[in-house]
Amino acid sequence: MSADDPAMPVLTATVLQSPDPVRLARFWGALTGWTVHEDGPTWLRVRPADGGVGLSVQYDDAYEAPTWPPVTGTQGMQLHLDLQVEDLHAATARALELGATEADFQPQDDVRVLLDPDGHPFCLFLPGA
Repeated sequence: MSADDPAMPVLTATVLQSPDPVRLARFWGALTGWTVHEDGPTWLRVRPADGGVGLSVQYDDAYEAPTWPPVTGTQGMQLHLDLQVEDLHAATARALELGATEADFQPQDDVRVLLDPDGHPFCLFLPGA
């Protein structure tokens, strides 16, 4: 799918599962400032204005929130998203106001581990962290 190699894939989105994809897509849209495109109640896209790589949110009635840090015998984290910020305190407060929760375990001072409304872990971090 590239000009040099038509067989080379191009990442267009990371897909998150959710029992309420409209709510989750709106959270991520508000957090990132990206636009939510509703392709229907079970599939939504969240994209930056420049058309770059974004997120998609898909309905999953059997979704189980991951446990982080991992605990044997529970649904573990399959991925997490890293978002760089200039002001960790302000960005954390904003994410919490939008519906995120702070994870109990925080491994670093210059990184905040948060959980989106469905429990997907994501990190806010300062440049150089």
